[in-house]
Amino acid sequence: MRLATGLVLVTYVAGHLINHALGVLSIDLQEALLAILAPLWQSLPGTVLLYSALVTHALLGLYALWRRQTLRMPAWELIQLTLGLTVPLLLIPHVFGTRVAFALLGTEPTYHVVISALWSSPTAMIRQPVLVVVVWTHLAIGLHYWLRLSSAYRRSLRLAYPIAVIVPLVALLGFWGAGFELAAAPASAPADSPAPDPAAKALLEARQQLAYDVYAALLLLALSARILRRSLQTRRGTYRIHHSNGRIITAPIGHSVLEALREAGVPHASVCGGRARCTTCRVRIGHGSKSLPPPGGTEISALQRIGAEKNVRLACQLRPSHAVHITPLLPPHVGPAELDAGRSPGRERAVAVMFVDLRESSRLGEQRMPYDVLFILNRFFAEMAEALRETGGYYSTFNGDGLMALYGAQSDLRSGCCDAMRGAMAIATRLAAMNAALQSDLGEPLRVGISIHAGEAIIGTMGPPATPILSALGDTVNVAARLESETKRHGCVVVISSACARAAAVDLTRFPEHTATVRGRSEPVTYFAIADPAAIAACLPQPENARAA
Repeated sequence: MRLATGLVLVTYVAGHLINHALGVLSIDLQEALLAILAPLWQSLPGTVLLYSALVTHALLGLYALWRRQTLRMPAWELIQLTLGLTVPLLLIPHVFGTRVAFALLGTEPTYHVVISALWSSPTAMIRQPVLVVVVWTHLAIGLHYWLRLSSAYRRSLRLAYPIAVIVPLVALLGFWGAGFELAAAPASAPADSPAPDPAAKALLEARQQLAYDVYAALLLLALSARILRRSLQTRRGTYRIHHSNGRIITAPIGHSVLEALREAGVPHASVCGGRARCTTCRVRIGHGSKSLPPPGGTEISALQRIGAEKNVRLACQLRPSHAVHITPLLPPHVGPAELDAGRSPGRERAVAVMFVDLRESSRLGEQRMPYDVLFILNRFFAEMAEALRETGGYYSTFNGDGLMALYGAQSDLRSGCCDAMRGAMAIATRLAAMNAALQSDLGEPLRVGISIHAGEAIIGTMGPPATPILSALGDTVNVAARLESETKRHGCVVVISSACARAAAVDLTRFPEHTATVRGRSEPVTYFAIADPAAIAACLPQPENARAA
């Protein structure tokens, strides 16, 4: 509702300020555009829409003030809230001096009349520019922090920022330009209207004061309700947050985890301001997860969108009543760029990890120009990437002459291991075709060493916000990387760990079995050394499409 009413007000304010801006050229142009806009907003539907949106939005601002358990918040939220609460105090005299005066006094709210009245009052000459700046800043902050979750909006910021600065600036120049024009040529202004009825004028002033009193009473009520609620919450008791940084934070029952962290001065991510839209405030729950209240519909929807595990909750929505242990899953100063599609939270998952290394890559540059070396390497990586794509692998990282790939990140472990073996065969096939095509350029054919291992790993999106990649960490990755060097030791093309063979439920005992020690592991790793990757095909089950055929 706040968004819907805000967009109505944005539409009105934008048109109003553009109308003001025409005063840079001529007050007559202001009157011409006003003649087009006024019937829209002064009609019965337009009036009901505009003023219901205005009153509702103001009341929602007071509700937001009451709803906040703590007034500690990021600077942008504090500025937006403060400006929003200030707007009615500046807007009331403007509304009563135009639309309400028209209804009670019959004063026509044209630019000639309104600007003349404003320029005749020193107070109004200060209040009106302040009103424009306050309203527009509040509006711009709201739009920015709503839209910044969209990557398309972030790409358009170079255009959005100048517009955000130019519109209010030109509107104020138009206001002053029209005033100077009237002052320089008073004869061009319409004849003075008859003096208003004193009783009607007194009624107008009384109603304006009443509007001030009502708003002041509502603001005082919201602040008093906050104090009363805090007193009642203290009687209900407190709960403790055991933070992964070692701090223990005590908060009244009723505070969300995010509000408790903010009040304690503990930095915590929250791009959307605690509205369950961005999920950057998510935390992993340790002890105490069973005693937590279940997530609501909004939180469930947000967590499902990112594929969160069962022990992950949103700090902005979680309101515990008992002690809880939390571990933040994102840095406290994370930005909206981390929310792009494809950004994945870290999780433990059983996967197959493949390492591919190009043998003797340094000799490529000995008798070739740099451009030729890059051409060959780019062709090599393109063929590897295509082999991974057609076998369901994910191209994770490369280090100049090799790459790491993941299998099973989107499927079960058995399928991932079988697909990884098929990937090794596809790489060998494509490399043979590439060697044949570039035989005259290569001199000696390119050779690779491939290792495949399976097990638990931490899978998640890593790297800079602008160029994130899905990668893996853990013992499984370390073992897979170590096994790749075993291909050199045995002069083979592929090394497949026994763990991967068991997970794939395939029998590789026809190939030589060896044992290797891996730094950091007390137990050795067994593996199979395979000279001809094509021989793996006889050990693998047929793909589903082949059996169907």
